[in-house]
Amino acid sequence: MTNANANANANATEFAPGLAIQGFAAPLSLSKFKLIAFDMDSTLISIECIDEIADAVGRKAEVAAITEAAMRGEITDFKESLRRRLALLKGVTLADMERVYTERLKINPGAAELIAAYQKAGMKVLLVSGGFTFFADRVKARLNIDFARSNRLEIVNGELTGGLVMQSWGDICDGAEKRRTLLEVASLMGIEPHECIAMGDGANDLPMMGAAGLSVAYHAKPKVREQAMVAINEGGLDRLLEVVKP
Repeated sequence: MTNANANANANATEFAPGLAIQGFAAPLSLSKFKLIAFDMDSTLISIECIDEIADAVGRKAEVAAITEAAMRGEITDFKESLRRRLALLKGVTLADMERVYTERLKINPGAAELIAAYQKAGMKVLLVSGGFTFFADRVKARLNIDFARSNRLEIVNGELTGGLVMQSWGDICDGAEKRRTLLEVASLMGIEPHECIAMGDGANDLPMMGAAGLSVAYHAKPKVREQAMVAINEGGLDRLLEVVKP
């Protein structure tokens, strides 16, 4: 591990190169778990969608600075930070959004392999994101994900208004909503929180990671690596297969 990774995982042990664990003995059997929940941006996919959308109106640097501070946990009110960023997206067109999806959005290495292996063993998969349905619904379809929850951008005459559409559960999927969604899906499945795995990279993933039986940080911010039971610091998402084996 790099010094930064080592410092962030002061209480962890290196299970394998670039893979740290703490608080349990590995490997675990997948039979202990029934549901895995993923963050989307910078976890399942390679980009922060909101930053790339902002690039269409020349505001990427401004929006990305807010995103980075929020993911590091320096901005504690995720809802307010998202509203600030959304306001800067007013006027972005659906064509701009389509270009972000086709030209910039990439599924992260190992995502498809990990999901397929776990689903084959009978697990259900949840995508829960502070990002947007425009992207999350497509990622859900591409990766054959079972459930998804994310924010719905308000679009009028083919352009973003800078606002969100209210959904049945609320308008902004923040850290608290991610946790609530994980617990809600677990309840509907008739399983306990300890039978869930949660994976993310930013501070707003910590509430759901804390509620799950196993928390996984993927190429994450130091604050997240420090608290996670598993930290994948090198390689793809499928490295979790080394720790939780089907």
